[in-house]
Amino acid sequence: MTAPFASRLTRSPLPHDPAPAAEIAAQFSDLGPELAGLLSATAGCSPFLRGLMLREAGWLRPALSLAPETALSDVLTPLGDLPLADLGAGLRIAKRRVALLTALADLGGVWPLETVTGALTALADRATDLSLKRLVADEIRRGKLPGATPEDAETAGGMVALAMGKMGAGELNYSSDIDLVILFDETRYPGAEQEARAALIRVTRKMTALLSDLTGEGYVFRTDLRLRPDAAVTPVCLSMAAAESYYESVGRTWERAAYIKARPCAGDLAAGEKFLKTLTPFVWRKHLDFAAIQDAHDMRLRIRDHRRLHGPVVLEGHNMKLGVGGIREIEFFTQTRQLIAGGRDPSLRDRTTVGGLRALSAAGWLPGEVAEDLIAQYRAHREVEHRLQMVNDAQTHDLPVTPEGVDRIAHFMGEPPESFRAGLRARLLRVEELTEGFFAPGEAEDGPELSESARQIVDGWSHYPALRSDRAVSIFTRLRPMILKSLRRAGNPDEALVAFDGFLAGLPAGVQIFALFDANPSLVDLIVDIAATSPMLARYLARNAGVLDAVIGGSFFAPWPGTAALTAELRQQLGDLPDYERKLDTARRWMKEWHFRVGVHH
Repeated sequence: MTAPFASRLTRSPLPHDPAPAAEIAAQFSDLGPELAGLLSATAGCSPFLRGLMLREAGWLRPALSLAPETALSDVLTPLGDLPLADLGAGLRIAKRRVALLTALADLGGVWPLETVTGALTALADRATDLSLKRLVADEIRRGKLPGATPEDAETAGGMVALAMGKMGAGELNYSSDIDLVILFDETRYPGAEQEARAALIRVTRKMTALLSDLTGEGYVFRTDLRLRPDAAVTPVCLSMAAAESYYESVGRTWERAAYIKARPCAGDLAAGEKFLKTLTPFVWRKHLDFAAIQDAHDMRLRIRDHRRLHGPVVLEGHNMKLGVGGIREIEFFTQTRQLIAGGRDPSLRDRTTVGGLRALSAAGWLPGEVAEDLIAQYRAHREVEHRLQMVNDAQTHDLPVTPEGVDRIAHFMGEPPESFRAGLRARLLRVEELTEGFFAPGEAEDGPELSESARQIVDGWSHYPALRSDRAVSIFTRLRPMILKSLRRAGNPDEALVAFDGFLAGLPAGVQIFALFDANPSLVDLIVDIAATSPMLARYLARNAGVLDAVIGGSFFAPWPGTAALTAELRQQLGDLPDYERKLDTARRWMKEWHFRVGVHH
């Protein structure tokens, strides 16, 4: 878009502190009532942004006369001309200006969440790439990188920075650190890998300092390198071969989840893409990977235990990222489902949370209304998170511990405190409601390897009516490995699978019968036996799934009682019913249960 900033305003905070709001209103009164009002209200909520407005007033006035996209480009583009000696200061000035621009575009409703986080990520990408290349060029100039020429600086001498987490997904929050994994292509240094490694480790350390150190101009990004393989014992820059060997041998589920969002952001991007391609079998398993659910559940519980985040939701001090109903719940929910099915369906391999939820919905793994509900909650949570961080440029996810502090955030959101509190509590509880059932399974297990024809059948299950609801999907996800193993034990596994597929396809709904299987695992073997020996009975069962309730009774497998006993049983069941309609319904149910029971026995 090319429309100027002021013409695109749709909202504004409510000033919390009147004195700084009045100061900024007077300082920028020449900008007109809409822009001056936005700046004034913002300053009344955020001491940090007030300070940036005063420090960058000379830049801010002309910038706000432009489209914000143009203003952003005008900040980022000239950075490419800076020499290494000036890069640190230049990046810090750029960070201040991008921070102020994106905050105002966010608070004024000029940009949606994805554009805000995209702008912050664009700065991080640019800063990382320029730092890496300038520092590699310096090593080459000093003759410290064996065999490298000045031209090799354009690919950072084979170094690549992989952006992880929110940076990888283009979802950086307002005061985020950046998670990077730094690797180098060892094939570019045959016979000199050790010498090259020493130089590139030096580059990595200098890059981290250039981005992270706090100077008179501020800082660029706090930089975290701890997502690299075995970070406690490995150097800050690893060869790609060493990293690949680690992931293939001891990589864990949380590392697989981390690589869903991984993206080459700086240095030798082609080498980075090639490395990620080699990790595809590690991240995206060829079979449906149900064990990931339990792993993610365990990880959630460990985080909550470590942070002491259990218990009912209390807004004061609540952690918007890790607490109950928070951002991480939505991210785990999305990434775990992607890990389960993304190996078979590449369309699910979206780096972003919103994109991942929509891909899961499009593929039938998640009801559309659930996906859109979670997307709405995610966006609202991220806006609250941003305002928490904008107050004092703090890397925090915690709501203030005092009522007055929560009131400030409410005003920053442009809401009266009472409605903000009610809405936020409702959103947190809604996220918990939507995600907790998926993450409260019994023991998960791996399913068996399947033939290609069997995989095609199993992959189609997610589209059946019985798996339309989120609750049905979450229960069936726990059951599926058990079902597949039971089918594999059948006398003719392929025929049994086809018959079971017919049973599943015929189910009009899944929650009740899947919950029954979940509570009574022995029923899975019974259903498989029926499918393997009598497909017709399996189809009958699909149409009359309620007859399975009879199996729970202790007499289901008892010998045939005889006609007289059956007549007496039916008469007894009908005798106490008050009306003809209920007697008729009971008689029908009784008949169906005995139809099924006779079929199983004979």
